[in-house]
Amino acid sequence: MRKAPIMIAIAVLLCAGTQAQQALSNQGRSFVSFQSAGPVSVAVGHKVPVTFTFRVENGFHINSNKPMTEELIPTQMHFTLPGEIAIGKVVYPAGQLMSFPFDPTQKLSVYSGDVVIHAMVIVPQDASPGAMTVHGELKYQACDNNACYPPKKLPMSFDVKVTTGGSRRPGARGNAQSPHIHN
Repeated sequence: MRKAPIMIAIAVLLCAGTQAQQALSNQGRSFVSFQSAGPVSVAVGHKVPVTFTFRVENGFHINSNKPMTEELIPTQMHFTLPGEIAIGKVVYPAGQLMSFPFDPTQKLSVYSGDVVIHAMVIVPQDASPGAMTVHGELKYQACDNNACYPPKKLPMSFDVKVTTGGSRRPGARGNAQSPHIHN
């Protein structure tokens, strides 16, 4: 009858080994993919909306931009801006409130499936026309129903064409000494 405890111990070790192996295989994995943004064309002195679409792999979720507890890592976009353009008014979607098997009594604010984030590309009046590429990254932490994985940064980019077209709006005043955008 000593064989039963040994067989159980071997089964537990094999199961633990399989879970550890799966966790290791997920470490280098990107759980989110960048689907699209832009290209954007904007006249000097104007702003235009841009939409970023990301897809979270099936079976996984990422924390929303406003997770329910401060211990959770929020999803955020960061940009490296070329030249004189700016990114403003980044608007994240509301997260879905979901509970998971590890704590069914607590709801977490998460994203799954397609995640659409909106922002504005802003070009000041004194900007130079031309084509440029905006680089950025989506910082997120992916989880499944059993575990969370180390935070990741997903690189992304989109093209912006700054044009001289576009007339000034009636009543809009610019100040050659002010670097601010006047609306």
